[in-house]
Amino acid sequence: MSPRTDAPPAVTAVPRFDRAGRLVHRTTAVLTGVCVLTAACLYVPQLAQLVGRRALVVTVHEWSGLALPVPVLAGLLSRAFRADLGRLNRFGPHDRTWLGAVLRRDRRRSSRPAGKFNAGQKIYAAWIAGATLVMLGTGLMMWFTHLTPLVWRTSATFVHDWLALTLGIVLAGHIGMALADPEARRGMRTGSVRREWAEREHPLWRP
Repeated sequence: MSPRTDAPPAVTAVPRFDRAGRLVHRTTAVLTGVCVLTAACLYVPQLAQLVGRRALVVTVHEWSGLALPVPVLAGLLSRAFRADLGRLNRFGPHDRTWLGAVLRRDRRRSSRPAGKFNAGQKIYAAWIAGATLVMLGTGLMMWFTHLTPLVWRTSATFVHDWLALTLGIVLAGHIGMALADPEARRGMRTGSVRREWAEREHPLWRP
């Protein structure tokens, strides 16, 4: 018998994230989730009554928030992770083209050029980094009440609470977009993605 020639072509995978980058993402996600859940238990009366033990919830919230920058700082030991941070921190002409296409609701892939990270991912990363630092600073003012005057603590509480609400909305959007893209999730889970997906979604990226 002659061998079959109609077998589907083999799927070629390309590396996207190293182990350090995936660990940073997972650890940061867990800490962020703990912060969000404990904050909800502190501010939503129904959850507060259900969970109880307010002092314990406050302690878990404070220490998980204080630990948030640790995974990123540890990830700096990885050369690949530092390279990804450098890519996220650079905004080029193709990123402006990508944003323009999004604003025009132009869904053609050819009008949305992207490197390893698209402009939306870069803006999200910058916003999350800034929000984390503000949340950490305002949280410390609320924690160590004897170190700052009352007006500072009042302002810090206002900023912390409203930024936390905004952060929850942005995180929900991030999770929603991740759920809509199984291949992107696969890249973060296994470290590799299909070459066809990489060429379609990130045509300027050369793995």
